[in-house]
Amino acid sequence: MRSIKLGQVLLVAALFAMLGLVAFGIAWAWDATNGVNDVPMEANGWIALGLGSFFSLLIGCGLMALMFFSSRRGYDEAADPFRNKEPK
Repeated sequence: MRSIKLGQVLLVAALFAMLGLVAFGIAWAWDATNGVNDVPMEANGWIALGLGSFFSLLIGCGLMALMFFSSRRGYDEAADPFRNKEPK
């Protein structure tokens, strides 16, 4: 069985401490802005939010599809100097 070193334990403890601080900060910010919800969003705001979300998702999916098809068709192989070259 592999033994756990003190450095690894300290690293995991530090990461969990940072995770706890982030969770506390998020909860604090959520509670701090809870009283600000008295101002309703108008229809133009909802339209802008919806269109912005839709186009962000559309651009993200389109770029991922382009990256997938580029990798499948071999366009990326010429730009990668670390792959083994096939002899001609």
